Amino acid sequence: MRQTKSTQIATLAIFFATMIVIDILSSVIFNLLPVPIKPTIVHIPVIVASILYGPKIGATLGGMMGILSVVHNTIMLLPTSYLFSPFVENGQWYSLVVAILPRILIGVTPYFIYRLSQKRLGLLISGAIGSLTNTVFVLGSIFFLFSSVYNGNIQAMLTTIIGTNSIAEMLIAAFLTVAIVPTLQKAKK
Repeated sequence: MRQTKSTQIATLAIFFATMIVIDILSSVIFNLLPVPIKPTIVHIPVIVASILYGPKIGATLGGMMGILSVVHNTIMLLPTSYLFSPFVENGQWYSLVVAILPRILIGVTPYFIYRLSQKRLGLLISGAIGSLTNTVFVLGSIFFLFSSVYNGNIQAMLTTIIGTNSIAEMLIAAFLTVAIVPTLQKAKK
């Protein structure tokens, strides 16, 4: 089914609203509950939209996720907010690169991975690779652009994140992609 401009805008609005709700709920839940990890799950709608509607919609939603990250880190200050927002203390203009560029890529890679793979397995791999795209490019950008932070030992912080959050994020994204996409594909027809 070919989408018109108005249906594309409606699709973006629905997925972006879902991302905002997920961002708010996950912030509340992960900050109130004493859980050892705080995985990012806002990227799951980007992965799903990429598979269902293609890389253009996916990249647009990824860019919107990046902007949401900048706003979130500007308003709700965390020790790492300067990595994602140039508008906070110690923030740099290249914080925008860390916040936005990897998120755009989340909207592109799952689409192509899914197109190259088998149905169910392809969904699982696409969800995992979409999440891994976020992890690799965000942490890689932090490593190259903010390597002087933590007295030059940013590797310790990145290793901790990779060893905890990224594995949980990848598993959650993979399984939710397999659970959500087939239902939405049927509804889309």
